[in-house]
Amino acid sequence: MKWEIVIGLEVHSELSTKTKIFCNCSTDFSSAPNTNVCQICSGMPGTLPVLNHEVVEYAMALGLALNCTIASNTKFDRKNYFYPDLPKAYQVSQLYSPICTNGSVEIETEDGTKSIGIRQIHMEEDAGKLVHDDLSGVTLMDYNRGGVPLLEIVTMPDFRSAQEVNAFLEQLRETLVYLDICDGKMQEGSMRCDVNISVRPFGGELGTRTEMKNLNSLKAITRAIAYESERQIELIESGGAVKQETRRWDDDIGESFGMRSKENAQDYRYFPDPDLLPILIDENWLNKVREDMPELAAKKRERYISEFSLSQYDAMVLTKDKDISVLFEEVAQESNNPTEAANLITGEIMRLMNKTQTLAEDLKIDSAKLAVLIGLLRDGKINRTAYKDTVEAVFTDDVDPEKYIEEKGLLMISDDGAVKAIVLAVLEQNPDAVADFKAGKEKAFGFLMGQAMKQLKGAGNPDSVKEILRNCL
Repeated sequence: MKWEIVIGLEVHSELSTKTKIFCNCSTDFSSAPNTNVCQICSGMPGTLPVLNHEVVEYAMALGLALNCTIASNTKFDRKNYFYPDLPKAYQVSQLYSPICTNGSVEIETEDGTKSIGIRQIHMEEDAGKLVHDDLSGVTLMDYNRGGVPLLEIVTMPDFRSAQEVNAFLEQLRETLVYLDICDGKMQEGSMRCDVNISVRPFGGELGTRTEMKNLNSLKAITRAIAYESERQIELIESGGAVKQETRRWDDDIGESFGMRSKENAQDYRYFPDPDLLPILIDENWLNKVREDMPELAAKKRERYISEFSLSQYDAMVLTKDKDISVLFEEVAQESNNPTEAANLITGEIMRLMNKTQTLAEDLKIDSAKLAVLIGLLRDGKINRTAYKDTVEAVFTDDVDPEKYIEEKGLLMISDDGAVKAIVLAVLEQNPDAVADFKAGKEKAFGFLMGQAMKQLKGAGNPDSVKEILRNCL
């Protein structure tokens, strides 16, 4: 307990633009290798980049969401290094004048709310992708990703645990997805995280940091932080010294390995990009971006609680994924019953999603059909059993709910006379249970109720059947 872990993050988020940052090549993730490459993004001599206007607005929107100061004058720089995935031998980035600075994010921790500082957000282009083929022992190069626009979010070293890091990353991913500027899929590399870690005695000066590159899951990040912090503590306590270096995390064996000494900015020989003009951002442009920003998850939660009288838990569940919140709002509006819409989605829909391992982004279900079902339940035309059965049929097979209910005979019997006739027949068939009830045994009522519902084949309104049964008794 005498050691304190100090963590800072560099998060790279690939933007959801249709084309790359400086050319018209597609950013489609599923394309065959080396098919989305042109003279510009491959760095051919004599070509000139043209900035994708949308990238700047995405950066401004994220900066506003993270409480940053947006620069009125920002520009691009060249970061020079030689690596197989970088055909130009430099990366266009921002060092001297990043577009967003001095932000903050509030996260919830075990000890309450904590503010995490955002040092800067800058625009840059992604590099290509190395594909290691263990079978043949060669490394292949896919340049499709080269030139895809990125935003890099650089935090202050304000984290003291993996739990805080995960809370921040989940909130950042939520913000990116709600802004509709990044899909947040860590497994596809569209959100990647570099973790800078050092340890120090409590209250002491900052220690020497190491950087672990491109961690692509919260689980891997948690394991990497635990391993690297313990490695540094053991090294210092045994009389050694931590080297400033970049390390590779191997999640299969749960260890990190040194890759290279950690570079500083001067090692990259940054200089202003001579082919790209400075970007001037005036108040009119900034206000337009601000006005066009969608409602973020935190505001949605507040609105669901105040406008729809939902519990804080339900509001949290419904806003965890943007696709779920969209479905909820559609069903709530079409059914004019937000409470039942919330119950349906947090209950049956999510149960079926878990059962079929369906991700929110892959959920395809007709909100109008769910609204029809809520109306049938509200109007007493189907009971809860038929309701759940039909919800599953809509989820699985996209059936027409009214047609399905009619074909399956799930409509409730609304004729009280018909219900009474069945109830009287049940009483006549079960004289012992009737006698038990009259002797004060309330359990007998439940048995008789079950028998009546059985003969009604689940098509009886439980409240109506209960009232008729008690009157007949």
